[in-house]
Amino acid sequence: MDTSAVLDIGFDGLMLAAKLAAPLLITALVVGFAVSLLQSVTQIQEVTLSFVPKAVAVGVALLIAGHWMIQESVQFTHSLFERLPGLLGG
Repeated sequence: MDTSAVLDIGFDGLMLAAKLAAPLLITALVVGFAVSLLQSVTQIQEVTLSFVPKAVAVGVALLIAGHWMIQESVQFTHSLFERLPGLLGG
């Protein structure tokens, strides 16, 4: 196994992690911004008001994108197993 193969696998793993985290992080960012804007307009400074909507929205995003996330992870794992004989020199 050479250095370029290791770097390629590492890069693919990091890209997969970014793709899987993006829907949840973007959802939390958008909901957090909306709640924060609402809090600043109404001057309501309640901690649970910012946490609960984000938790619910991330849960809904996970329900919606969960199948796709598992499918991407399985596909990446299959590609790693397919590459394994070539990486071991066989």
